[in-house]
Amino acid sequence: MQEGGVLQSAVSRSQAWEPMAGASSARAELIRRIESVPFSWWHTKARIIVGSATFFDAFDALSIAFVLPVLIGLWHIEPLQIGVLIGASYIGQFVGALIFGWYAERHGRIRSATISIGIMSVMSLGCALSGNFTMLLACRFIQGIGVGGEMPVAATYISELSNARGRGKYFMLYEVIFPVGLMATGQIGAWLVPTIGWKIMFWIGAVPGLLIAALVSRLPESPRWLISKGRLSEAEAVIREMEASTERRIAPGQSVQQHKTEAASKAGWREVLSPLYRSRTLIVWLLWASAFFVANSLNNWLPTLYRSVYHLPLQTALRAASMTNVAQVVLLLVCAYSIDRVGRRSWTVTAFVVAAALLAALGLFGAHSVWGVMMLGTVSYGLIGSIAAVLYLYTPEVYPTRMRATSTGLATSWLRLASAVGPSLAGLLLHKQGIGSVFLMFAGVSVVGALGALKMIETRERSLEEIAP
Repeated sequence: MQEGGVLQSAVSRSQAWEPMAGASSARAELIRRIESVPFSWWHTKARIIVGSATFFDAFDALSIAFVLPVLIGLWHIEPLQIGVLIGASYIGQFVGALIFGWYAERHGRIRSATISIGIMSVMSLGCALSGNFTMLLACRFIQGIGVGGEMPVAATYISELSNARGRGKYFMLYEVIFPVGLMATGQIGAWLVPTIGWKIMFWIGAVPGLLIAALVSRLPESPRWLISKGRLSEAEAVIREMEASTERRIAPGQSVQQHKTEAASKAGWREVLSPLYRSRTLIVWLLWASAFFVANSLNNWLPTLYRSVYHLPLQTALRAASMTNVAQVVLLLVCAYSIDRVGRRSWTVTAFVVAAALLAALGLFGAHSVWGVMMLGTVSYGLIGSIAAVLYLYTPEVYPTRMRATSTGLATSWLRLASAVGPSLAGLLLHKQGIGSVFLMFAGVSVVGALGALKMIETRERSLEEIAP
């Protein structure tokens, strides 16, 4: 009787295992097919549409920097209020990164991105209609929720469409769109704000953003997300579209065969700090905080510094500040075509170290000269800005699909906190100790970032499923 019971139990387990094994095999086959399709117009179309949203994410995030020099005189804004206004957007972005990362895991990347883009566009309209500091502060906070939600979800989506071979180049060419948006914001702000007025910046962010939200809503869902949710027939339909876009195929590598399809499809916040992912998570958080503490403080303060500390004419100050984003675009293009050769870790460490040296030189010797700030500050920002883009590539790579958007959103929440604290602390140091101390602070933070980057794992030319089981 006991022997029969054992036999029956074994048969039951075998029968239960068969559909599980079949589903696992189907998932592995779908992943193999994703990895076998080289980049084509299908991928490029998604990159262009999502990139357009990212362009206006950048525009909305930076527009306040080119509005502030006007509002300071118009509304008599004090230095501390400047920091609060800049920081409010980043606090909103912190909230948005957490909410929309969580939402994207449960309801899909496309739905999450569409809602976040809609919020940031509608609230850009609210900023344009603001008549006082308090109303603008409230609108910038709510807009920040949309801005903070769009970027990590978009980065997750683009990463999940990519295959291992050339993923760095493919992703970084998408990521170039963000600094192009920043660069365009600077050029448009320097040209239009002195002639038309400050509200034009928010009008430009509002109308196109709503149109782009509609386009994003029509994109196919991430097939990797669909697979992770067991929606294999929907994933199959998307993958067929990918395959139909090109007749070329990539031979599957060993990494695809190692995909652990039996990994749990459900993941919570605590898995980010589980033994397998804890060290990755802590390093990623440190890198995001360090890079954006420096980058967004420089980006938001430089127009005001050129105007109030170095007393440049308004249009000259705005044009000088916009050159930081030109430098970032140039360095990002270099990064895009070399990142798959030099690797994520080597680029990040080197950029942090060089930026730290330039910022230290600026703090010790060059802060008295506006030309020194223009040259050293611009190159430093370009270097740190390239790190910021690499982090958008690297972070989705080191987490599995089941928690990729959540983990990326959580990581980017650290950049929001650092971006809220950095400008406020820079304003305090500027008031108490002078401009040189501000650049020395940035140099110190860059050194911390370089030390953290030494602990990065290398992800180039490896499938997402191999890197993060």
